[in-house]
Amino acid sequence: MPAWPTINELLEVSVRRYPERPALGMAFAPALSYQALSQAVHSLSAALLARGLRAGDRVAIVAENSPQWGMAYLAITGAGGVAVPLLPDFPAADIAHVLRETEAKFVFTSARLWHKAVTADSPPPGVFTLDDSAPAPGAMPLSDLLQLGAALPQEEAILAARPEAIAAIIYTSGTSGHAKAVMLSHANLSANVRSAQTLIAIPPQATFLSILPLSHTYEFTAGFLLPLSCGARVVFVDQTPTPSVLATICRHEQPDVICAVPLIIDKIYKKKVLPALRERPWLRQAIKVSWLRRWLRRRAGAALLDFFGGQLKVMAIGGAALSGETETFLREARFPYLTGYGLTEASPLLAAGGLGDPSVAVGSVGPPVPGVELRIGDPAPQTGIGRVLARGANIMLGYYGNPTLTAETIDRQGWLDTGDLGLIDERGNLHLKGRTKSVIVLANGENVTPEILEERINCFAEVLESLVVADDERLTALIHLDQEQVDRKAKTPAARQLYVQELLRHIKQAVNREMPPYAKLQAVIERREPFIKTATHKIKRYLY
Repeated sequence: MPAWPTINELLEVSVRRYPERPALGMAFAPALSYQALSQAVHSLSAALLARGLRAGDRVAIVAENSPQWGMAYLAITGAGGVAVPLLPDFPAADIAHVLRETEAKFVFTSARLWHKAVTADSPPPGVFTLDDSAPAPGAMPLSDLLQLGAALPQEEAILAARPEAIAAIIYTSGTSGHAKAVMLSHANLSANVRSAQTLIAIPPQATFLSILPLSHTYEFTAGFLLPLSCGARVVFVDQTPTPSVLATICRHEQPDVICAVPLIIDKIYKKKVLPALRERPWLRQAIKVSWLRRWLRRRAGAALLDFFGGQLKVMAIGGAALSGETETFLREARFPYLTGYGLTEASPLLAAGGLGDPSVAVGSVGPPVPGVELRIGDPAPQTGIGRVLARGANIMLGYYGNPTLTAETIDRQGWLDTGDLGLIDERGNLHLKGRTKSVIVLANGENVTPEILEERINCFAEVLESLVVADDERLTALIHLDQEQVDRKAKTPAARQLYVQELLRHIKQAVNREMPPYAKLQAVIERREPFIKTATHKIKRYLY
């Protein structure tokens, strides 16, 4: 069992070690110290207990990332309650459904998201605003709740949680369209933080830049609990992290660690790095020579480090698949990256690799993290590809209110069926090969994994994203192009039409040359609008 069996004890250990060190803050603003954070959490826990919270009661959080978000979460769990964090971009109807289904006793929200968190037909019993706003009668600002708790005895509110108790219920926003309510215990989350600690050495003076929603387990575990367990500082962003916003914030905050999704680094590579390497004819020729390409990429990697503030020790990339081309660049550029794989049901980390480890193959997600077992179920004799199964102390308690689905997902030996397809190489690295539910079964009985085709399509610099579907047994690729690149190449509508037609024809031919006959694309179609995605920027396949 970890040194801190609950996430609240995790905080208390760091408070004793680093009481005056900065813990949580917004970019360009002073941070709360560990001591101040602990005092605020205790006060809020006491106030929630005084307002009627009991062990196991659910409390929702519908708000943007902020120090107050973290306070509220730890106050809920510290008092023995269950946090129900919801993504800010969830539709109001979905949020109302979750509040009803979980019978949420209280809701923490903000003025901007009030209209989603509080609806006329299902108002929660108590609403607290993290930004101290009062958008409607009955809303209680966080500062008032803190003041109430500070005047109450706090002994009962300190460390009321138990390791085996549910800490959170997370509603997934998966690619299959069916949101599932995952129950994670304190012990699940604590075990996963301990696993993450073994991957990188984090000194207390480190700064984590948080750019993904805390309501997603990836950011919560790796970008919130992990730094808190090490005495590090977490900096939150109150703007969309566009490249220009990121550059400004990174120059000021100089982060040591950033948790990111592949879309962010893929965009920077395609829109910043590739154009720079291709803008001059001699550079285009130079990158064809292996040693010159590595030299140029190392210079590009140094510039990328400067972009992120110059102090970056590691960028943890997870939540979706990183393209092989981008990863090859990162490795040759000696950029400090770490790839990870997991899912909400695993708290979420299952495998990770990189950070200069030559035994981790490009294209893999590394070996299982300490404390986790991985195996391949029903592997195909020829390829070794099968269902990815996982077991460990980080595996969820089950799905809230759905014991049947829980039993279908976790077997009696504790193996979780991740829903992913993969293989494990001779060095123990996991290679993901798609989702079991996204496999396209053709009329001739052949199985096509669309992710393999999509990875090849996405390697083209002009492609932002793609999706392969079966349209009346015809494998069809829907492609969203980088309009800036298209506009640079074609100045008129007629020229654009010709350019796009030729580009799509070229992509189709190039991809089909690498595929077996049954997996060749029959059609390639431009999609002018971006695809609708999950919080970690995976395309919601069920919509297409």
